Amino acid sequence: MAIAVNDSNFNEIVINSDKPVLVDFWAPWCGPCRMIAPIVDELAVEYEGKAVITKCDVDSNESIPVKYSIRNIPTILFFKNGELKDKIVGSTTKAAIAAKLNGLM
Repeated sequence: MAIAVNDSNFNEIVINSDKPVLVDFWAPWCGPCRMIAPIVDELAVEYEGKAVITKCDVDSNESIPVKYSIRNIPTILFFKNGELKDKIVGSTTKAAIAAKLNGLM
């Protein structure tokens, strides 16, 4: 299962990670977010030990979504060594997300 990140633990979990990190920005009311949620959870299992898979609820956190200019959800950001490397905006496939993650390995 994906790790919940928020304004207070984002730097510790995402920025300070020694592994590639996926951050899924979502909201409970967002239909497309609910569609990709199972994919994100599957990736969390498949990439355990190789990458960190996280989710950030934009309704409960203000600082991080603003810092990364999250205007549409779902938005998936990809980090490596604390730096934003790539993103996907909108609903997508598991293969597309995995390809971006694999590119950071």
